Amino acid sequence: MNQNVGSMDKRARTALGAVLGLASLATLAGAVSLPMVTAPVLGVASLIMLVTATVGTCPIYSLLGVDTCPVSPEASR
Repeated sequence: MNQNVGSMDKRARTALGAVLGLASLATLAGAVSLPMVTAPVLGVASLIMLVTATVGTCPIYSLLGVDTCPVSPEASR
């Protein structure tokens, strides 16, 4: 798969993934008064954000034809 996540998008995904992960852990620890069912949902969302930021490819972006990466795949060859 071609990279379709730009550097600013990667930073935003990393920050959002970290916040969601912390919220998930805080919910599990009882520090945040959210229903317990939200902890795994937040955890999975966190992992998705962190993985797509690390890999640089977002499957949803691919389906929608979105590309925030400034370098085209043809130019990098």
